[in-house]
Order: sequence, then C-alpha cells, then structure tokens
Amino acid sequence: MKYNMKEWIESLKGTGKKKPLPVLSFPCVSLLGVTVRELISDSALQAKGMLTVASRTDAAAAVSFMDLSVEAECFGAEVVISDGEVPTVKGRIINDADEAEALAVPPVGSGRTKLYIDAIREASAAIVDRPTLAGMIGPFSLAARLLDVSEIMMDCYDDPDMVHTVLEKATEFLTEYARAYKTAGADGIVMAEPVAGLLSPALEEEFSSPYIKKIVDAVQDDGFAVIYHNCGDNVPKMLDSILTTGSAAYHFGNAVDMESDIIARVPKDTIVMGNIDPAGVLRLGTPESVKEETLALLSRCARYENFVLSSGCDIPPLTPWENIDAFFAASEEFYNKNA
Repeated sequence: MKYNMKEWIESLKGTGKKKPLPVLSFPCVSLLGVTVRELISDSALQAKGMLTVASRTDAAAAVSFMDLSVEAECFGAEVVISDGEVPTVKGRIINDADEAEALAVPPVGSGRTKLYIDAIREASAAIVDRPTLAGMIGPFSLAARLLDVSEIMMDCYDDPDMVHTVLEKATEFLTEYARAYKTAGADGIVMAEPVAGLLSPALEEEFSSPYIKKIVDAVQDDGFAVIYHNCGDNVPKMLDSILTTGSAAYHFGNAVDMESDIIARVPKDTIVMGNIDPAGVLRLGTPESVKEETLALLSRCARYENFVLSSGCDIPPLTPWENIDAFFAASEEFYNKNA
C-alpha cells in the first residue's frame, strides 16, 4: 500500500496519543532464530523480519535494516560480518586524489543492494497498515567509509577537493539507490549521516548538508519522505545547517538533549524524533529502567506537537525483546494516562 507521506508526516503532529517510531529491525534475529550473518544475506528473511516486527509492535512505520556497510561494499570496501553484530567497514579504498578521480560509481543492484531492494519490495507489499521506510547511509558517512573515518577529518582541511570528488560520486550512487527503493515500494528512507556529527559546524555546512539536500531534492515528494538521522554530539552546533536539507523529518541520537538542544530550536511544524539510548538503555537496561527512561523523555517532550518518540539510533540486534516491549508499553501507558 502506498501512502501519501506528506499527509502522514502531518498526522504525526499534535499533542495527542502518538505511536513511537524506533529504528527497530535487527532485533528480529531472535524472533526468527537466525544470525545477523544469515539475515543480511537473504532478502526473504529480511522481509519476514520486518513483517514479524510489525506484527509484534505498534510502531508508526516499519523501518528496514540500518546496515551502513552495504553502500561502501558496493564501491569495493572490505566488510567485517559477524553472527551477532551489525556489519562494519574495515580500512580505506581511497588514498589520494588520483584514486578519488578514478573511483567508479557502481550500479545500484551490485553487491548486497539488490538483496535490500528486494526485501523492501516484499516487505512493502506485505505490510499494509503503516508506511515502510528503507535504511540508507548519508553521503559524508559513505565517503568516510571509503576514505577512513579518521583520515577524512584531516582531508577536509588538507585536500577538500578530493573529499568533494568522493562526495559527488557517493551522492550520485545514493540518489539512484533511493530511487530504486522508491520504485520497489518504499514510502521513504531513513538516511543515516552520523559521521557528519563529528565535524565542526562550518565543515558540516560544506561537506554534508548540501549533498543531503541534493538527494532530498531528487527523490522526496508527496509519496516519498526522507527522514534525516544524525546521532553525533555536535548536532546542536550544526542544527541550522541540517535543517536546510529540507528533509521531511529529523531523527537525533541520545548524545543531545532532545528538549533544549533540538525541540526548542526547530520550527514548530518540523517533526523531530528520538532519543532513547539504544545501547545503554534498550540493549543493556532492564524493562524497569527502559520504562523509567521512556516515561521521563515523554514527560519532557510529549507536550511539543512536533515530537515523536524513538530510539536514539538503530537498536542493536541482541537487544532483549522484554526491553523493547517495555519501551512500547511505557509509551502506551503515558498517552493513556494523559489522554
């Protein structure tokens, strides 16, 4: 089922009862009895995992797997895969400007991107009671995986032209990837740009937001929404620049104070989501501590019309479902009590 996402975003506004929208997908491994390694290699398993999570939780949307290694792998990066953790990228594949110029933009569908696109096609056909959102990396975060996260920070000063060359190619690829998700039936994407959160505000304004905006301008319309995610602790310093991307909504991590750092500074009609700690609270906490943290966040932020409860980032694969259930139960309890 295709949604009018402009209307859906509008429906998230207000101070009445709202459904949470956590970045919740990888914990399906325990429900399915599979490993992360098996999950990321099988589109049918991914679709089944999304449907299983949607059946268990009353989330505002179904969110696919935030595997930020997929796009870099297409460019030739080495990926480390394990049974219990989200894949990571190892090393760098670009060492100088000549290699940046020679870097070929891979076709969408190469590597594991076809699996993820096929999974969205199957999941979006099966999940009809809420929008389906695909997960995708942002351009600077992709470039950082090709140049190495530590090295790109220096390259922004020492060789900015090389960084822009890589960013142009990353943006070209990601635009086509987003279009492929759109064609496959996704109602939008959650675009993760966490490495940009490590930049200074001036560097973020040069190397991240303009490229995000190019993708947003190319794919976002009434039927397809881009939700921007950044879990860096520098977000408050670069918030004005982030908002220029024109994304349909913004998702921030637990490194920021959602009320004072974010809600107080964004336009009242701009949806912001977050930010229960996915590791320290949801993964490592107890049902009691999850409930306490969730109720505390809602007590501060639910009075703002543009706030939507979420996790601060992707919820880790081995997060206990008792904790995830407690997160949803706490939201239900809060809104029922304050109806």
